Amino acid sequence: MIVKSPFEMTAQDFHALGFKSGLEVHQQLATKKKLFCHCPVGYVNRKHDTEILRHMRPTLSELGEYDGTALMEFKTKKQIRYQLFSDAVCTYEMDDTPPFPINQEALDFGLMISLLFSCTLVDELHVSRKQYLDGSIPAGFQRTAIVGIDGEIRFGEKTVGITQIGLEEDACREVSDKGHTAVFRTDRLSTPLVEVVTDPQLMDPLEVVQCAEAVRRMLRASERIRRGAGATRADVNVSIEGGTRVEIKGVPYISDFDRLVRVEACRQRALLDIRAQLKTRGVSSRSFNATTKDVTEICKNFRIPAVRRALRRGDVLMGVCLPGFGGLLDEEVQPGVPFAREFAGRVRVIACLDEMPNLLHTDDPDLKTNREREIRKLREHFSARHSDVVVLTWGPAEDAHTAAEEIRLRALDALAGVPNETRQALPDGSTDFERILPGADRMYPDTDSPPVRIEQARIDRLESAMPPRPAELSERYEKMGMSAQLADDVLLQGPPSRFERIMQASEARPVDVAVLLCQTRVGLLRRGQLAKDPSDEVLVALCKLLAKGKVFREALGEILLGLNETTDVHKLVARLSPTPAPGGEVEQVVGRAIKDVGGKCRSGLKSAKVDFAMGLAMEVLRGRASGVDVHKQISQALRVPG
Repeated sequence: MIVKSPFEMTAQDFHALGFKSGLEVHQQLATKKKLFCHCPVGYVNRKHDTEILRHMRPTLSELGEYDGTALMEFKTKKQIRYQLFSDAVCTYEMDDTPPFPINQEALDFGLMISLLFSCTLVDELHVSRKQYLDGSIPAGFQRTAIVGIDGEIRFGEKTVGITQIGLEEDACREVSDKGHTAVFRTDRLSTPLVEVVTDPQLMDPLEVVQCAEAVRRMLRASERIRRGAGATRADVNVSIEGGTRVEIKGVPYISDFDRLVRVEACRQRALLDIRAQLKTRGVSSRSFNATTKDVTEICKNFRIPAVRRALRRGDVLMGVCLPGFGGLLDEEVQPGVPFAREFAGRVRVIACLDEMPNLLHTDDPDLKTNREREIRKLREHFSARHSDVVVLTWGPAEDAHTAAEEIRLRALDALAGVPNETRQALPDGSTDFERILPGADRMYPDTDSPPVRIEQARIDRLESAMPPRPAELSERYEKMGMSAQLADDVLLQGPPSRFERIMQASEARPVDVAVLLCQTRVGLLRRGQLAKDPSDEVLVALCKLLAKGKVFREALGEILLGLNETTDVHKLVARLSPTPAPGGEVEQVVGRAIKDVGGKCRSGLKSAKVDFAMGLAMEVLRGRASGVDVHKQISQALRVPG
C-alpha cells in the first residue's frame, strides 16, 4: 500500500525508512585473452559454428548443503543450448578440460584497479567456484578470486568503503529464454572482469547515483577496461528497516539507478504493510494452510479469455485458495503494479509459464465486475470466506502443479515480509522476480587452480605505472582552461592518455583537442555517422591545422565526416574547409550582428544579447572564424565579462 509516490520522496523520507544501498559493479577488462584459457576476447557477430545442449543440476557444498538458488534453478527443468564459435571458445569453457593458469595481464589489471581504490591487496590469490545454474555458464559455476579489500571511494563530502574487488570470468550472452529452453552465445564467456563491491553505506537514491558515477570515473581512469555495450553492468542492493537485502541485477545505465532504488524501497515498504495487515487478520506461518486443487473441470464453461485459451491448448488449471489474503493481491506495491505480480513473477520464472497473463485471482476488479458468476463458482468450490482469495493458474500438468506450489510459497513469504530475491530491472523502471538471492553455500574452493603469491616486486611495478585518479585529472584539466564538464568528458571519453598524446604531438590548445576528441568525435560515433574511429595520426594532423589557424573548431564535424571517404587530412581540409575570413570581414559581421541585436532581441539580459548576436554572426562566419574570438569581440562590445 503505497502512501507517497516514490518520486515525491525526499532524502529525509528515505532516511526515515532506514534505506540502505550498496553497489556491485562488474567491469570487463581490456585484456587480449580470456581469464583461464588462451582464447581471444571479443564479441562474435556471425552465425555460430555449432551448438551443444546441456541440463544443469545442483551439487553439494563443502558443508554438504545445497544452495537455495541452485535448487530453485533446478526446479525450472531448463534445457540450455549453447551457440559455440570455433575461434572464440575452447574445451575449457565447456568444462571438458581443467583451467589454464590465471591470465597474468588480467591479474595485473585487477591489482592496479584495487590500488586505485586504495584497497589492501591480498598476499595470495585463491580461486573459488561460485555456482550458477541459470545456464549462463556451461560449467555450472564461475571461477572468481578476491584481489583487494577495505578500499574506499569518495564523492562530494562522502567516503564509502569498498568491501572487496574480485577478479572473475564473465558469463555467456543470453539470446533467448522461453519456456523450458534458454539459448546462450559463448563468445563473451570467460572474458576477465573486475567486480567492485561497495559497503551498504548509501542512504538515499542521490547517493546511489553519485557513488555509481564515482566508481565509473575511477574505472575509466584506470584505462584498463573494455568499453561498449555490455562491458559494464551493475547490481544494486537495497533494503529498508524491517526489510531485507534485495538485489536488482544487471542494471546497464546509471541513469536507471534513481528510479529503480526509489521503486524498490517503496515496494519493500508496501510488502511490510501487507505483512502487518496479515498479522492483524491473525494469519501466521503456523496457522496458514493454503488449499490447492485441480479445477480444470470446474472451469470448462468459463468465458474468461485467458482460461478459454488454456482449455483449447489442453492445459491443466490449478486453483490455490489463500486464507486471509482477501483484497491484498490487488494492492499496489510498485507504481501501477499490484501485489499479484509478485506471484506471477515466481510462476513465470520457476514454472516457466512465461506467456502472460499466467494467473488470475478472484479479487481482480475487472473479473469481479464482468465475470461474477465464474468467480462465485470458483470461490464456492473452495468454500472460500470473504477474507480469502483464490488464485487460478494453468499450463502443462507438471508446470501447472509447480506454479500452484510457487503461489503457496510466495504467500508464505508474504507472512515474513520481504523475501531475499534477485530482481530484474524492467524498461518501465519497475522490477520483477529473477531468482532467490544466492547464499554462501554456492561458494567453494577451486581445487583445479593453484594459489598465486602476490610478490612485493609486482606491487611496486604496478604502483610505478599507476594512472592519475579522477580528482587529479580534473584539477589538471581545469588548470588548462577547460570547463568542469569538458574535463569530465576527457576523463570519461578521451581516454586521458590519448588526449595528452594528441595534445603533445600537435601542440594545439588543450581545449581544442578536448572538444575534437571528446565531443565532436564522440557525438558522431554515437550517432553512427563515422564509419570507424579516426586514428591518432589523423587526429594529430587535424589538431596541428587547428593550432596553426588553418581550420576552426566549428568546421571539425564536417571534416570528420569526410574521413569516411579518405584519411588524407590535408586534402580533405583543402576541399572542405572554407578559407578563413579576413579580420576586416569578421569585424564587419560582428558589427552588423551587434546592431541587429537592438531591434531583434527582446530580452533585456546582456548575456542573452551576446548569445543572440553570436548566433547571427556565426551563421555568416561558421567554419571561417574562431567562435571563441567572435564571442570575445561581441562580449567586449556589449560590455559583458568574457
